[in-house]
Amino acid sequence: MRRAYRLSVIALAAMLSTTAIPALVGQARAATLSGGFDVGPGGFQGNFNPLAATAGFTWLSIYYEPLVAYDEKLQKVVGELASSYEVSPDQKTYTFKLTDAKWHDGQAFTAKDAKFTIGLAMNAKTGSVLAARLQSISSVETPDEHTVVVKLSAPTGSFLDTMTKVMMLPQHALSAIPADQLAKSTWWSTTPIGTGPFKFTKYVSDQYVELAANTEYRGGKPALERIINRYFANPAAAIAALRSGEIQFTYVDSNDVPTFKDDKNFRVIEGDSFVVNYLGFNHDSPIWKDPRVRKAVMYAINRDAIIKSLYGGAAKPANCAYVAEQLIPKGVDDYAYDPAKAKQLLTEAGWDQINGSKPITLLTYYTTPLATNVLAAVQAMLAQVGINVVPRAVDAPTYNSIVLNAKPDVAQFQMVYAGLQNGPDAGSINVGLNESQIPPAGANVVRARMPDLSAALNAALTETDGSKRDGRYQDVCKVMNTNLPWATLWVAKRYGIVSSKVKDFVWTPAPGGGPYQANPQKWSIAE
Repeated sequence: MRRAYRLSVIALAAMLSTTAIPALVGQARAATLSGGFDVGPGGFQGNFNPLAATAGFTWLSIYYEPLVAYDEKLQKVVGELASSYEVSPDQKTYTFKLTDAKWHDGQAFTAKDAKFTIGLAMNAKTGSVLAARLQSISSVETPDEHTVVVKLSAPTGSFLDTMTKVMMLPQHALSAIPADQLAKSTWWSTTPIGTGPFKFTKYVSDQYVELAANTEYRGGKPALERIINRYFANPAAAIAALRSGEIQFTYVDSNDVPTFKDDKNFRVIEGDSFVVNYLGFNHDSPIWKDPRVRKAVMYAINRDAIIKSLYGGAAKPANCAYVAEQLIPKGVDDYAYDPAKAKQLLTEAGWDQINGSKPITLLTYYTTPLATNVLAAVQAMLAQVGINVVPRAVDAPTYNSIVLNAKPDVAQFQMVYAGLQNGPDAGSINVGLNESQIPPAGANVVRARMPDLSAALNAALTETDGSKRDGRYQDVCKVMNTNLPWATLWVAKRYGIVSSKVKDFVWTPAPGGGPYQANPQKWSIAE
């Protein structure tokens, strides 16, 4: 019965998606690629502002570009708008040599634009989600039009990782907009300009965004004439559109993959997500103060069963923020499923007096069928030991408005089900755990105030000896495993499906969608 219901939902979604924007259906030329680029956790539907983006870089990086980006395998940081870069021995000075590039309106991209953009990204008034991560910058110098020198007050191991997310913006187009009005400017969704291989042409509210080839792109004229980003209310609708040929790419959950595996019309792309999923305890809520309660949550959840039955084995259990072997110290508690122990810990902590059976709001931005099933399983397992959580799924902008609020309503998110980037750079998790990153400064949405954890993170971030860095992050893992700022769950694989008609297409299951070197100017589609 469940499978029949799922098929009926997809069939209905196909009908609805077909009638939603008929102008696009059946009229796509061979030189046009359409996709659901903002479906799934790597997407951020309706966001056009890279300063405010916590995801969605798969799409944004088609028309915006950073100074540096990861290569397509997420193994190293390489030049993008910077033709090269150098790091001083003390890791406090970064020198970027800029390539010859032009904005989509024909004006030259210069070091002044780079300095202007970094200034916007450092300023929280612009709505930048990167402001806290860039506070170590002491100065930005531009000795000539093709050189940018960034100096830090202290070495920061994740600086280059952060810079991959700083998409360059045009000073001549944005300098007249006051910083505190920039986030709400209509420029982002009406007349944005970047330096990438495609340029913005059209946005039809809540339906699609269209880009046209930038024929003057420094990397050569793109093979495609247009790229269209279709918006879908749910992954089922996107999958239906993919099967019908309306789009040629979308993200899928692991439980959707088997239906595509042996279909020659499609190619399955899979890879590590570099995202740790967790149940975050809101530390401003008194119900989580006793560590025995937090440990009880860990013991109450049968992670192995969820990974096997719902993820089809496509995930690894996490006992801190990491699953990479070199970052896991010996002796960490694996919190094996033990509901009896969970009940015992709750009794010792006096759970009946702390909260008892009162409902606990569990907020999430994961809205896929897989996430719904995962949360249903978690809810049942916690109920078994006497913890009554009530899941509430919202879209990403709503989630951010609640958890990043400087004066939050704790009742709206006593617990969250979320994910945070734990790679390719191990320092990525700092923004979600360091006490200095509590909103509005950063994205420590659980308001964790753990001096030992912050100290371990700071030591790892400022470690200049590469041979010692893994050991520093092992220290972070130890503190997380003992103090439990989160109930860490797993790190899952991610999947994309692309039509076999599409050639030279690069999609990497990168956290937040990237950015990385996808070379969209090389993408093409057969007749």
